[in-house]
Amino acid sequence: MKENALSGLGYILTKCFPDVKWIQERKFFFFQTFDSILSKAFFRLGELIADYPKSFIVIPVLITVISVTGFLRMNWIGHPEFLFSPLNGRARQERDFIEGYFKMNYTDSFNEDRLTRIDPYVQLGITMTDSSNIIDQEVMNKIHSIDEIVRNFEFHDEEGKSYTYNDICAKAGGECVRPRFMDLTDRIHEVKTRKLNLTFPVMINPTTFDNYIFPFFLAGVKLYPENSIMSAEAIKLSYWGSAESQEMKRLSHLWEEKFIAHFMKGFGEPSLNIAMYHSRTASQEIRNNTLSVLPYFTVTVIVITVFCLASVTLGDCVRSKTWLGLVAIFSSTLASLTAFGILMHCGVPMIGMNMAAPFLMLGIGIDDAFVTLSAWHRTRPQDSVRERMAQTYSESAVSISITSITNMISFFIGTFTYFSSVMVFCLYLGTSVLMAYVWHITLFGACLALSGRAEKQQLHNITCKRVKSSSESAGESAFYRRFCAGGVAASDPSNPDDNQPPAVVILFRDYVAHCLNLPVIKGVVVVAFAAYLAVAVYGCTTINDGMQLRKTARYDSYSIPFYDFTAKYFSSFAYRPMIVFTGNITYSDPAIERQLLEFVEKVESHEFIGDEFYTDCWLRQWTKYMAKNGKYQGLNNSDEKTYIYNLQESFLSGDINRYRADIVFSEDNSRIVASRCLVQSVNVMNAINDLRLMQDLRQWADESKFNVTVYHPAFIYSDHLTIVRSTILKAIAYAALTMVLICVIFIPNPISSLCVGVAIVSIETGVIGYMSLWGVNFDVVSMIQLIMCIGFSVDFTAHISYSYLAAKVDTPEERVQECMTSLGLPVMQGALSTLIGILPLMLIPSYMFTTFFKTVFLVIFFGTIHGIFLMPVFLSMFESMLRNRKVKVRDEEGNPNVNESREMASIRNKQHNQSAFR
Repeated sequence: MKENALSGLGYILTKCFPDVKWIQERKFFFFQTFDSILSKAFFRLGELIADYPKSFIVIPVLITVISVTGFLRMNWIGHPEFLFSPLNGRARQERDFIEGYFKMNYTDSFNEDRLTRIDPYVQLGITMTDSSNIIDQEVMNKIHSIDEIVRNFEFHDEEGKSYTYNDICAKAGGECVRPRFMDLTDRIHEVKTRKLNLTFPVMINPTTFDNYIFPFFLAGVKLYPENSIMSAEAIKLSYWGSAESQEMKRLSHLWEEKFIAHFMKGFGEPSLNIAMYHSRTASQEIRNNTLSVLPYFTVTVIVITVFCLASVTLGDCVRSKTWLGLVAIFSSTLASLTAFGILMHCGVPMIGMNMAAPFLMLGIGIDDAFVTLSAWHRTRPQDSVRERMAQTYSESAVSISITSITNMISFFIGTFTYFSSVMVFCLYLGTSVLMAYVWHITLFGACLALSGRAEKQQLHNITCKRVKSSSESAGESAFYRRFCAGGVAASDPSNPDDNQPPAVVILFRDYVAHCLNLPVIKGVVVVAFAAYLAVAVYGCTTINDGMQLRKTARYDSYSIPFYDFTAKYFSSFAYRPMIVFTGNITYSDPAIERQLLEFVEKVESHEFIGDEFYTDCWLRQWTKYMAKNGKYQGLNNSDEKTYIYNLQESFLSGDINRYRADIVFSEDNSRIVASRCLVQSVNVMNAINDLRLMQDLRQWADESKFNVTVYHPAFIYSDHLTIVRSTILKAIAYAALTMVLICVIFIPNPISSLCVGVAIVSIETGVIGYMSLWGVNFDVVSMIQLIMCIGFSVDFTAHISYSYLAAKVDTPEERVQECMTSLGLPVMQGALSTLIGILPLMLIPSYMFTTFFKTVFLVIFFGTIHGIFLMPVFLSMFESMLRNRKVKVRDEEGNPNVNESREMASIRNKQHNQSAFR
């Protein structure tokens, strides 16, 4: 067949079975039937709502009232691990594995380097206000005073019982763990006079014999020629609370919060810059981010209400639907409350990013309202309200169903990722879109029916007073004609004066459409599209991966100075990964012992791992001990039992020996079941190097002949770097494919579906590329928005594509004019309402919400440009090329089959009659 098949499936069937007449006459039957069934169902629903509007108002409101009781069961989760760490992350499994062997003793042998998770702590970063030397007796006396303030700070629990740091601290050797270097503060004058040399980077305290690794707590260091410290710019003080029991952990967290709240304004030392941080700062900042949204939501509602009222108010004071603007906002709000309440009843946790949902849902709900009102205004005012409601629902069925289903499915696809925050956010948003769809066709539709009754009775859209039509008010005052007249005259319902289209519709019909049909403008659109795509592709090649914890805080948070302090002074020595050996290892075998140490040396050879100065490894120290003392003490490690006995009695027998926490013996002390060594990361500096270091260490561990695990609590968050890019691209691909399939069902035309598919890819490419140029990375936050953008990218392009296909005209130019007349204004209104809804997010000093604004702005802007300019131009160009090709073929074959042409024209007219847009 030479006719253009109107669906991908119909095209395939006609090619595979060219002689089957049933297929030729009823091709794409499924798609036509689906479209017809949906339109008929909405036609009947419109009639039902027109007959019983009050029921369709009361029932949704009652359901919302019942659902919002779920807020009483809200389970708020703001821990960064839940939000930003993948559920299948390897570090989570490694942590569980290691904790099965090594337990931290908070009451006697605490060591912060050996922690497997972040326990309660407070850290202070101290510098001089003029960045001068802190290795000064006067300065160190001030720092010592601050240390005393911290350790003596008194706080009270809920029952009024008082505590200090000494009551809740983690302990080593029966004493609270103090910040390193504090016991040298009274000897700084000796450092200045060179009587005491602070050897860099490692030094043994001559009094306490503690081992100091200065890069852990001193930074900005300048050295004398013999490698002793001359000056330093910064010092970090760490105070650790106990997590030995749930009660101690609760008190430690209470101490953190009380301390930070009390000293937020400073310690009264104007010469010192003091930055503060504690273990739950990130969680609290995420919550503060959420609370900071609430005032902006009020502003959003006010602004979007004004916009919505202005948008639905036409020049005609009877046909305008001013109050329905408020109803659209009210319906969207109730739908969001219903969705949130239902999910909270089901036990779904609440996260801070969900607070962006109401901003978004206002725009989505109002978008459907604009489309429905546009369909209402295209019905005949002379018909009954029942007929107009049925026709409105029948015509808008496909349009609002496409947008709602695509948005909903794109969100639900996001629930299949491995990130809890993405799953929760997408579940809340997907359910909200579903409820907004249902509430729109019921609650909003019922209010539209009531408004239609008022219009039928010639009531003013605001005052609800009977007024005259424009044709009947010729003798009235100018004020009356401008602000009161409207509707149609009962005696002359077809009077042209009472049936003028709005000025904005005329703008799209006579000017925008005319310009888009000019060959020069089409050329400009194509060139602009190519330039846009080139920049977008370039942006895609420059995008970075990674979500830093500082991005969870507001820009004005107290934690930002600490993040800056850490990045400037301590990023070179960020963390200490642990190497854990497990399994049946014969440590008494010298060859095995050598191979274990060779693995440690291999790790030390990594460019982001420090040399042996920074390594803390019991096995290396034990072999050195044996080489130095074994012969004189008569130690013989000939078998495993003797090896373990000598190790315990000779090497681990001291009162305070940190290595006892690094070796796990079997119950009968016959073998070592697990041991660990600690190495030091150096010069990692950024997330890319974090990922590289973690992956290299894991690869070496996997390749080792021993059962080796390499772990640090920071790997919990670095894990997201391993899958964030692939997860985003897979989710986008699955969502885009699903959107195209939905469009094939709702828009049974291969060219239109192809154009929508290309538009989806183009918009998503543009969003990724331009958001990269706008400073947004691939991370969990942007992942949510990119998944969301797939649904939004379909909205405007699908509207225009379907309207173009359904236009009851003959030429491509007329189709462009028809779709601009029908949907130019609703598309622009929907775009502006969504942008206004998310505009206040730009004002919030937070990465999460500014990123949300940036990505949604990009997808709405690009989607609108694609829908209003690109889709009409491409569709008309494709149709013109197909028409020219048909003419050429017919000229070559002679006269066409007249009967077949009439048959195809009949089929086309049937399609037009089923159109969702007139």
